[in-house]
Amino acid sequence: MYLTPKQFPTLAEIQITMKTIKTLLFCIALITMSTTAKAQKKELYQIKTYNLKSESQLSVTENYLKDAYLPALKRIGIQSVGVFKPKTFSADSITKLIVVIPFKNAKQFLQLDQKLAKDQVYLDAGVDYINAKYNQAPYERIESVLLTAFSNHPFITLPKLDSPRSGRVYELRSYESATEAIYNTKVDMFIGGEESKIFDRLEFNPVFYGEVVSGGKMPNLMYLTTFANQESRDAHWKAFVDSPEWKALLKMEKYKNTISHMDILFLYPTDYSDY
Repeated sequence: MYLTPKQFPTLAEIQITMKTIKTLLFCIALITMSTTAKAQKKELYQIKTYNLKSESQLSVTENYLKDAYLPALKRIGIQSVGVFKPKTFSADSITKLIVVIPFKNAKQFLQLDQKLAKDQVYLDAGVDYINAKYNQAPYERIESVLLTAFSNHPFITLPKLDSPRSGRVYELRSYESATEAIYNTKVDMFIGGEESKIFDRLEFNPVFYGEVVSGGKMPNLMYLTTFANQESRDAHWKAFVDSPEWKALLKMEKYKNTISHMDILFLYPTDYSDY
């Protein structure tokens, strides 16, 4: 079957069709951009743990973090970086430095090392750490965990504390679950079950809640709460355990046995930590 000359679309009709296609493509692009923007409206967190065995390693790494790394992050636009030390050390006596870094999105996280490599101020300030010899390494190992913020707490919240830093208690918790499905239920307990709202009501000063997307103990979630001192921490947790909302959640069948293992780490902020 062949089209007659009258059946061919006119130039005006072609132009109208092209305009319609362009409009549709523009609308699709706007929807895509909007969806992407909405998806990016919560932070990512990297928790870096420096395992150290000697005072010299501690000194070199702390000088690097304080004088080179944190200032470089700020030049890139990464603010509110926390640096912490454990209140107590584990039996193997390895000292730890824990750094919590917030990222606006995955792109900022993935581009960090490239940007640092081009920052001459950073390279000069961190030369002792960056160019350390193989037999004088500034740490034993670095552990890294990557998290995405909870949807109901999408950004870091700086704690409202005015007590001496050395006396503060920053409690970092990790809740592991037996399976991914059970883990999702535990996350729902925080968000849908409003476990996190109990923390807010009792003024636990939560800094972040995050779902681990890369780490060695998955599936698990982690969160950081803050207190003026150990006595305040203990009083807050007693109020939590005694709260009627928590007791109600515990009675719900779907939320039973959602934690297979729990790690609790008590920290305090260094003098150069942002909070």
